[in-house]
Amino acid sequence: MSKDASAPLILIDGSSWLYRAFHALPPLTAPDGSDTGAVYGMGNMLRRLLKDHAPERIAVIFDPRGKTFRHEIYADYKANRPPTPPELASQFPLIRELLATMAIPTLQIDGVEADDVIGTLAVNARDRGLEVLVVTGDKDMAQLVDDRVKLLDTMKQRTLDADGVAEKFGVSPEQIIDYLALVGDSSDNIPGIQGVGPKTAAKWLTQYESLDALIEQADKVKGKIGEKLRASLEQLPMARELATIRCDVELPVSLDELVPGEADQGAFVALCKRLDFRRWIEDADGDERGSDGAGSAERVETDTVTVLDEDQLAELVRALEAAELICVDTETDALDAMGAGLVGFSFAVEPGKAWYLPLRHDYLGAPEQLPFEQAIAALKPVLEDPDKPKLGQHIKYDLNVLARHGIELQGVAHDTMLESYVLDATASRHDMDTLAERHLGHRTIKFSDVAGKGKQQISFNQVDLAQAAPYAGEDADITLRLHRKLSGELAKSEGLQRLYRDIEMPLVPVLARIERHGVRVDAKLLGTISRELAERQDELQRQAWDEAGGEFNLGSPAQLQEILYEKLELPVKRKTPKGQPSTAEDVLQELSAEHPLPGLILEWRGMAKLRSTYTESLPKQINPHTGRIHTSYHQAVAATGRLSSTEPNLQNIPIRTEAGRRIREAFVADPDQSLVAIDYSQIELRLMAHFSGDERLQQAFRDRLDVHRATAAEVFDTDPESVDDEQRRAAKAINFGLIYGMSAFGLARNLGIGRGEAQDYIERFFTRYPGVREYMDRTREQAREAGYVETLLGRRLYLREIGSRNANQRQYAERTAINAPLQGTAADLIKLAMIDIDDYLANNADDVRMIMQVHDELVFEGPSDRLRELAPTLAGRMCRIIGLDVPLVADWGIGPQWNQAHTATSSVSS
Repeated sequence: MSKDASAPLILIDGSSWLYRAFHALPPLTAPDGSDTGAVYGMGNMLRRLLKDHAPERIAVIFDPRGKTFRHEIYADYKANRPPTPPELASQFPLIRELLATMAIPTLQIDGVEADDVIGTLAVNARDRGLEVLVVTGDKDMAQLVDDRVKLLDTMKQRTLDADGVAEKFGVSPEQIIDYLALVGDSSDNIPGIQGVGPKTAAKWLTQYESLDALIEQADKVKGKIGEKLRASLEQLPMARELATIRCDVELPVSLDELVPGEADQGAFVALCKRLDFRRWIEDADGDERGSDGAGSAERVETDTVTVLDEDQLAELVRALEAAELICVDTETDALDAMGAGLVGFSFAVEPGKAWYLPLRHDYLGAPEQLPFEQAIAALKPVLEDPDKPKLGQHIKYDLNVLARHGIELQGVAHDTMLESYVLDATASRHDMDTLAERHLGHRTIKFSDVAGKGKQQISFNQVDLAQAAPYAGEDADITLRLHRKLSGELAKSEGLQRLYRDIEMPLVPVLARIERHGVRVDAKLLGTISRELAERQDELQRQAWDEAGGEFNLGSPAQLQEILYEKLELPVKRKTPKGQPSTAEDVLQELSAEHPLPGLILEWRGMAKLRSTYTESLPKQINPHTGRIHTSYHQAVAATGRLSSTEPNLQNIPIRTEAGRRIREAFVADPDQSLVAIDYSQIELRLMAHFSGDERLQQAFRDRLDVHRATAAEVFDTDPESVDDEQRRAAKAINFGLIYGMSAFGLARNLGIGRGEAQDYIERFFTRYPGVREYMDRTREQAREAGYVETLLGRRLYLREIGSRNANQRQYAERTAINAPLQGTAADLIKLAMIDIDDYLANNADDVRMIMQVHDELVFEGPSDRLRELAPTLAGRMCRIIGLDVPLVADWGIGPQWNQAHTATSSVSS
């Protein structure tokens, strides 16, 4: 095969690629503060592209600065495009530097857009019989597609040929220019026909075949859309010219010059070190690997002993008994701790050496393994010894797996996932693979490496021991190495060490017990509720069809866009990243003031979500062995320290709607038992009073006043007794809004008032509560200086965007700085309360169990009389968990199901 035909010419739309990477990835910065997120994103895509295609010809093409010939055609071309954000503009030189080290050819021609350079190169290559792959996400490029030219969107991992273009746009590549002239392009400010969207344009071009034919027969198009077409006839030729990619540009290089050269490995590694791209350094040649103590894959080696006989088992037990710290990890046949079978153990007590004890590998030809009961009996004494400290990665999972197999793991002292989380809760992930790469520079053996992927993936009991043992042994060894590194970092801060030691680690066994006990749900009632919701959905659908003047799929954003913005001609409040009119919830909420349909859609969506998330899925999550639902609580997810839960997510069951309350009715106590729900009252407002030290606000809580009514009295300068419901509602919006950094614009929208009036409310609030404003100003300043804020108990939330030049990112970080200490402290308090009450129940009321934690609420199950007797005591312990400058209050209620228990009938105060 000739060289010309051996591989496609790859043409990369560099400006578009970098821009998309900038918006797709979270902000990253180099050690010197330089923005690097877009470079990292584009670099990863480029590295993958080179690996997948090994191109013999390639070029990255950038747009030039300044105007092009299209501005001469239309002065307002790209006039609406905002200036390039400084955080992105600063990365263009870096991506060019990166491309230079990789010896990738680049092109930028003054006065000629990248599209036209790419078009010319593509046509030249096609004429020489070459295959061409244009890497872009720009729909304009679809006009270039033919039998030799294809488009590749790396972010969506989709390649478009002529059939793909027709499927995506509804027109052939030859019709794309006409299509673009009709729909316009908001990003380039190319005027289309108002009200003509992709479906209408595709329908016309299918019917008339070309724009010229459509123009000739424009008088045949009926209705308002026909009027709009005829009103735009004069501008259509110009729009078509603007949308046409020129393929005859004079180029300074030939196709044969677009050959990648020999990469400068030294310069590449030096750049990666400067930008802190550690993974790229690891991928580079061994001689150029980083030497900053992070280690490398070659330097982290694990010698794993596979324990298959009694002598090896005895040796393992002796090593565990003599160890100062035991790293333990379980290997199972499923991810659900309440259903997973124990397949094997791995252990490590010193770096570099590990043991794997297989128990239930049952593939054809598997070697004989020690009897399960014999192995458990040998390990149980040391695992259940509270004086033998244990370490794990996400050890709560192991606790629950072992408990189901008759082992009560004692002496749980450390968890590397939680060490990482306490050190930096804002880090994206805290799993072992990520931590190993981040802190040890080591790439672990992945589960997919030994078990396969997708439908071909096997469970661990089917994995050959020759692969299973190194994988499992490495898990334990790497966890031990991570602990040594992370515990050293924690030791540098007494506050963080205390948070880890006194809150996060003691909470692990508490959460494990809550998960194992689970909660009962009434599957029959959920079925009834699901039918009620479905009936309401049907009713809403009929009303929506009446309002729309015809049937459509309420769950289709595309059809909804057409109805709202083309048929009903409602104003476009916001566009999606793809330039389509948004149908997001907040947009529909705003549009509901102008037409009934958006409100109906919102309610229909709410019903659909409740059905799919709860009424239809909860019965499927009932454990067949326990008859209960066992959620999983996650400590290392929310940056503020709040717990989250999955399968099911208990934190998101709505409480303000009747439908949400009905779902809570399905969470029930066992027969002859009851539930008690205890909820901190206005905890974050009380914490605001404590943190701010504002005397008026504190006094309102000390006097047991209705704080919203008290705020209304202050803001509206009236007696508390004279405050009406509307004033109290406004005060409540102000109180909670300020905690979350709400602006005057947000408050105005919330209350349905003018922005000036909302600003006046806020100013009155700060005049009456000056301590709150001082707290907010002080906290923002401290966050800018330190780069983080802290809760009352020392939890840190890092705010990397607090000094960003991007105003939106900076303002978001400032709002977070104000709220995070409040929300984080509330999270710390509920965790402390859980630890305290778990211990209290174990020693005083073992017939009562803590079964759920939801935001600021704890739910208990037990005998009705016993619960009624204990509830004031438990609520009192919650209120006395920490001393504040204002009293803590906990409300409690009791009943056979959660919704009734959640309806507080009594209160306890500190």
